[in-house]
Amino acid sequence: MPTALPLALALTHVAFEDLDSLQPVLEQRGFSVRLVDATNTPLPADLIESANLLVVLGGPISVYEQDYYPFLVPELELIHKRLAHRRPTLGICLGAQLIAAALGARVYPGTAGSEIGWSPLLPGLGPVPAWFRPILQDAVQVLHWHGDTFDLPVGATHLASSELYQNQAFALEDFALGLQFHLEATAGGLERWYVGHTCELRKKQIDIQALRSVGRRQAPVLAPAARAFWNGWLDYIL
Repeated sequence: MPTALPLALALTHVAFEDLDSLQPVLEQRGFSVRLVDATNTPLPADLIESANLLVVLGGPISVYEQDYYPFLVPELELIHKRLAHRRPTLGICLGAQLIAAALGARVYPGTAGSEIGWSPLLPGLGPVPAWFRPILQDAVQVLHWHGDTFDLPVGATHLASSELYQNQAFALEDFALGLQFHLEATAGGLERWYVGHTCELRKKQIDIQALRSVGRRQAPVLAPAARAFWNGWLDYIL
């Protein structure tokens, strides 16, 4: 009988914020990739518990808006349960905030305002793992797109900060990783973001053409560093 492929389960909150550059890496490593819309309940608790890798993706809402978005309550409970069992878990942007909240850390509006655009990362306060180093290269910038921030969860290793926000990345030993920034972003994939987030960009008077222009320059530089990062991290945790 054929052996079942390992499952990478991704929870989405808006369709256009998907795995992007991470998906081909997972597929090349032999994963079966499944995306589940987290806003539709009930969530597949059995798959969230049993998946070889859980990826919790981003979205334009806040962890603390559970009255407006009640699906966040069971999502947080399932993330907490998975982390308690030390199962490999990755959170990106909102996903990182959900991991932080599931671990008991505070998530709140950032006092420096929204961080939207491309900029380099600064090394964190803890030791830098070898798999993290590709995205700390001088030429590499990552995409930031958030207004909330979070306190570092108890027991987490601080991996990176930016000029605006201290907590940009953290790890829980060899089973969980939270990235406040969008390492998965590609120039092509971001075309969907400019449409999906157009109201936010116009409200904040962010020039979409300028943001696109920077993305077209920076995304190709980020791509090989992101690929090295994904492969190095997956080698480390799996």
